[in-house]
Amino acid sequence: MLYLDRPVWPWRGRLWSHLISDVSYAELHAFAEALGAPRRGFDRDHYDIPADRFAAAVWLGAQEVPSRELVRLLREAGLRRPKHLVSAGQPAPPSAR
Repeated sequence: MLYLDRPVWPWRGRLWSHLISDVSYAELHAFAEALGAPRRGFDRDHYDIPADRFAAAVWLGAQEVPSRELVRLLREAGLRRPKHLVSAGQPAPPSAR
């Protein structure tokens, strides 16, 4: 299943949501591609989605949940990759590719 939070995170003059999968990174990448999100929007375990794509993500099937729920879902699925555990230059695990 795909989930995202409300677009409330400011960056570069826009508001952003976080899009995750509780199934696999492959599911997340496929959904992001269908949504038209560039691969550069992938950050360790989620995609950053601009507010203007929020409605399209929901229309395509992503379920809106609170931000804390995203973290819980990622942890339960074993897909959480916190910044402090991901060193620069470290290759992503096979499931993230």
